[in-house]
Order: sequence, then structure tokens, then C-alpha cells
Amino acid sequence: MRPQSVLSFAGIALLVPVTSAACFNAYPDPHHETSCTAPNKADTFPLLKRLRNSVVEFVFGPHPAKATASASHALASLRDDHVNEVVLRFNLTTAEEETAFAAAAARTFLDIWTFNREYVDVRIPKRDIRSLLSLLPETLKTSYSTLIADLAAAVYDTYPVLDTPAQIHRFDDRRANLKLAHSGSDNYFFQDYQKLDTIVQWMRLTEAMFPAITEVINIGQSYEGRDILGLKVGMKTQAPGADKRKTVVVTGGMHAREWISTTTANYVAWSFITAFGREPMITKLLKHFDFVFIPVVNPDGVEYTWTTDRLWRKSRQQTGMSWCRGFDLDHAFGYEWGDFSENDPCSESYGGKEPWQATEATALAMWAKNASRETTEFIGLIDLHSYSQQVLFPFAYSCDVDPPNVENLEELAAGLAKAIRLSNGELYSVTSACEGAVAGRGFKPGVKRIETGGGSAIDWFYHELHAHYSYQIKLRDTGSYGFLLPKDNIIPVGEEIFSAMKYFGDYLLGNNGIEKSIGTAAPAPEEPDRSLELRRLKRK
Repeated sequence: MRPQSVLSFAGIALLVPVTSAACFNAYPDPHHETSCTAPNKADTFPLLKRLRNSVVEFVFGPHPAKATASASHALASLRDDHVNEVVLRFNLTTAEEETAFAAAAARTFLDIWTFNREYVDVRIPKRDIRSLLSLLPETLKTSYSTLIADLAAAVYDTYPVLDTPAQIHRFDDRRANLKLAHSGSDNYFFQDYQKLDTIVQWMRLTEAMFPAITEVINIGQSYEGRDILGLKVGMKTQAPGADKRKTVVVTGGMHAREWISTTTANYVAWSFITAFGREPMITKLLKHFDFVFIPVVNPDGVEYTWTTDRLWRKSRQQTGMSWCRGFDLDHAFGYEWGDFSENDPCSESYGGKEPWQATEATALAMWAKNASRETTEFIGLIDLHSYSQQVLFPFAYSCDVDPPNVENLEELAAGLAKAIRLSNGELYSVTSACEGAVAGRGFKPGVKRIETGGGSAIDWFYHELHAHYSYQIKLRDTGSYGFLLPKDNIIPVGEEIFSAMKYFGDYLLGNNGIEKSIGTAAPAPEEPDRSLELRRLKRK
């Protein structure tokens, strides 16, 4: 549906509750007349009511009473997925242990969920635990614990299922109070995870509701032909011949199973939009900067997590092995790709046999390159992922090279983490994206790592587009749920990242994230010079 059509529907949806002096009902029950309309209004405006109901179903889908049977049938097959699988945490303390674990993981095709300087989390069938332990050094055979004992149940619980009368009744109670709220916490869209088509419809409707500061843009297409859409937020004041518009890109859904990254990108976008004209700093920020929110970089993979496998990570593109599909999009960009990339198509971190083989990574890069040649000056990237609660800065490919502005990167990263802590009390660590489970600087070339770092999005944006404030933020949690974060976390995570983004915006305005007042736009950082990159000293 075109934006103009959406605008017409949205206008009717907004007008009808006003004329009826009543509540906004998300899923009107055709069998029970609501008390939201004034007497005789239903007879006077039947067309308006039908159109109002249509736009609601357009955004939120059909009433659950209609959808329950089909949804329950489709999700019933997911009950058996990942049966007898668990998630284990291994505590690694030396580089030798990391090397041994990485070799064992590659040999057994383990699904690495996350890793940092203290531990690595893996998904594994119970029957394979003994085999894995036999490949590990003695120190690791007893240094593990179980994070998720029943993975199948945990997976099933993340899908928004409405399969009992009690659940539908509770849903009806919530929908009776639905409103197009300015606060994301009051918006029904953020009360649960949303499917891809619903996200697209929400983006279109948001554009129609706020045409002065939003625009849906097409980044490109996925391997299976789905549009990769972005929501551009900022004042449309650029005149012909004006300077390029300073722009920050916020991405989510690069790894399909990381649903919280998509909802968080949308939440922050909505928070920016509805704060415009209300919060002076946000208003000032959006007059000087554009923010492009791309909530689903990997639409094929995200769709697959809803229909087939909740824990799918990669894209859905064919590789050289027909039984091992997909590329890890965060290892598919063409910067420092070579020796720092995984070469096994069955690996969860496989970025391709050559750079730019992944359709979605290429589409994002081509869009960014074209935009930078025309009207856009990219100054930052916020690449949202999960999980482990970290703020990571370039470079990802190696710890033996510092970015020229590493001090500024670390300073701003620490400020982002502090803003999160002050918002919700959550602790996010700050480190270079190159850090492995325990090894960092001076790690010997050619030695197996938990995950290679070449071809990352933040490195490419930083070096190729000179987006000097590029970060990867790994969201909640630290392992209790992993990628299967309950929906109750959607709003708290959105709020804490919105706080971090406000700090980021204040920093860009020249206040260094300290003052919450209007400042002047900070000058663009100098372009990087590879010859000035500092070579870090290797550990003895």
C-alpha cells in the first residue's frame, strides 16, 4: 500500500475516536457493540467504522479470535524444535583454552551464542556433550554450567501465541485501552515482538502520521526479493546546493534470531519521532542530523525465524554447499576480510568465500556509498545486536591496530554505557570489538579464535565511509535467556538505548553528553589516514 493510501486510512483511524468521544479499540468485536461510540453514531457512520477497523487490522493484524486457530496450528510444529538441546556456559581463562575450544567448536559445528573475556555460551544437543568434552583440555571439562536446560520450551515461549480463551480475554482487556500514544511504553506495538510484515506496515503508517520528519526509504532487496527498508528521521530542510546532511545509521536484525535488536531500533525511532517538538535537545538534534533506522537488515532470515527456526542466525542465501545456507552478514563486508574470515559454509559466522557475496550486506553498502556521494555525510553507525550487554568500538578485525580517534571512541562508549546505567541500572561493559573470549592484543596470526572479526559492518562504516562514531551495542541480557529474551524486556531495553542515543545526540551537538541543553553542531571529525593508525604493542 502506498503512503498516500496509508495516510488516508490513518486519518480516518484518528478521526473516528474523536467524533465518538470514546476509546480507540484495536480489534473491535463484530459480535458485541462497543460502548465507545455515542448514541446513533454507529448508524450514522458505518463506513467510517469499517475503515477505522481496517486500518487497525492493517497495522496490528486480525483479531486474535480469527487468527488463533491458524497461529496455534503453525506454532504447534515448533514445540518439537530443539528438543533435548541445552545452552551451556564455559568459563575460559587462557588463550590456550580459547584456541582449544574454538577448534572443538569448529569440528562439531557448535552454535556459539556469545563470548567475551570471561565465558563462551554454546547451544548443543545433550547427546553431544560427552563428545565435546572429550575434545577439550582437562581444565574445561568441569568449568561449565547449564544456562538453559529446556531450549525447546524457551524457544516456544518467545512466540506471541494466543491459544486459550483466558489469553484472548486478557488481550481484549488490553486492546480496549489502546491509543496512538506518544510514549513507546504506552504503544501496543511494543508490547510484544512483531512479525516482518507488521513491522513494514508500522513503518509505513509512521511515515504517514509524521510526514514532516519521517520518510520510509528502500535500502535494497534481500536474496529472496524482500525490501530492506529504513525509516529516515530528521527535518526535511535540505535545499538544492546545501551541505551534505550529517547522518547516523541505526541497524537491527542483522542476525535473524536477535529479535530484541529489531524492536529496539523501532522503539528508539518512535521515541525520537514523538520527542520532536517536545524535548528541546531532540528537536535541535533532528534539525541538524538525520537518523536512518534500518530495523531488519536481514529480512529473509527474520521471516525464517517466525516460520521455521526461531534460532536461525544467518541470511537465507545459497552457498557453495546446498545443505548449509546463509551468510553471517556481520562478516560479509569488504574491509579486512581476507585472513580474518571463516571459510566453512556450515559455520554460523561464515561470511562467504569472498567479500560482498552476501546480497544484504552488498545492498546496505551500495545504498550508503550512493548516499555519501550525493546528499549524505555519514558520521556514525549504531549496530544493535544481542546478547551480552556490551558497547563495542572498532576495530573488530584485529586488536593490534587502533583507530586514529580511539580515545574519543572510548570516551563516548563509556558515556553510552553510563547513560544506560543511569536509565535502568543495567551494566554494559565497554571494549574493543576485536576482543575474544580471553585473548586480545598480540594474538598469534593463524591461531583459531572463537569467532573471527573480519568483514564487520562497524569496521567498514568507520574506515570506508569515515563514520568515526561507529559502535556495535549488544543488548540484554547476560545469558539467562540469551536470544530468547521475554517480551517484558522490550520496553526497558528500548528505554535504556533511547537514553544512550540521547547522550550520543547531545555529544554530537557539542555538549559532550554532559549538558542537556541546546548546543551547536559539532564539527565533523577528520578523515582517517591508514598511515596514522597506531600499531599496538604485542603482549610478551
